[in-house]
Amino acid sequence: MAQSPQDLARRLGQRAEAVCRHYLSSGRCCGRYWLVGDIRNTPGRSLFVRLVGSETGRGAAGRWSDAATGEHGDLLDLIREAHGLIDFRDVAEEARRFLSLPHPEPERHADRAAQPGSPAAARRLFAMSQPIAGTLAQTYLHRRGIADQTDLPSLRFHPRCYYRPDASAPTETWPALIAAVIDLDGRITGLHRTWLARDGFGKASVGTPRRAMGDLLAHAVRFGVASDVLAAGEGIETVLSARSVLPRMPMLAAGSAAHLAAILFPQGLRRLYILRDRDPAGSAACDRLSGRATSAGLETVVLSPRQRDFNEDLLQFGQAALRAWLRLQLAP
Repeated sequence: MAQSPQDLARRLGQRAEAVCRHYLSSGRCCGRYWLVGDIRNTPGRSLFVRLVGSETGRGAAGRWSDAATGEHGDLLDLIREAHGLIDFRDVAEEARRFLSLPHPEPERHADRAAQPGSPAAARRLFAMSQPIAGTLAQTYLHRRGIADQTDLPSLRFHPRCYYRPDASAPTETWPALIAAVIDLDGRITGLHRTWLARDGFGKASVGTPRRAMGDLLAHAVRFGVASDVLAAGEGIETVLSARSVLPRMPMLAAGSAAHLAAILFPQGLRRLYILRDRDPAGSAACDRLSGRATSAGLETVVLSPRQRDFNEDLLQFGQAALRAWLRLQLAP
């Protein structure tokens, strides 16, 4: 029978010092901890691994944290980072090799939690990320004109998020803005990743600096809790631009035109504002969403930018002009 991620992490924790000596050989034992510079086995004392503790929970043996970056995880995360692995099956294979465990028999139904790109993988990556305050994600949003970054629990930052151009290319690591995709019950079902330049002054110089994972259809990145009024748009930066001048209005970013057209309406919603992108895909999504909302008995108001989207409006005309433009279109 295949070992679960929890079972593998527990077994590794029982041999935490041996794991550290093998994968973090540049470090050293210091009392109840193994100290090393970082997850890449650089000499130093920033990252510490608990060698003694309970089998599960925050104080479990094998739990590690990097005081410099805020990253944390268990020994499965350590193995994944040390070898630059993406798929959990590869991480589990390496863990079993270290533990000298037999290979699992193929299962008719694979464990969904162990699949790359699954909601479980999205939740794991979000948990490994850190708040955006003081990070390159904050720098990136400032460069996009979004100064108000308070109360954004759906957004986090990962300093070394894996990026692979294609299946045959080597894995790279780039800083990334991590955005949680959340359903109507408040559960994380997926993530949007925006890989950033190493100075935060734009997106990373890679082929596809934006990618998504998990279950996305009908869900969205949410800012605030909707009651009777909600504004919905495509991109995170577009929605945050509108939110910067309408901070009290709950909003969501669907991630794309197709996903915007398919969002679910929260119970009790009466008025839906649609933040339209001024392009063919945005107009088509606006029409489809407007038709669905009207059929559901919602009052629908379309808010249109002067440029291609509201982030371009914010950057070109400024916050005061964007506020005035939006107020002209709001319902009384």
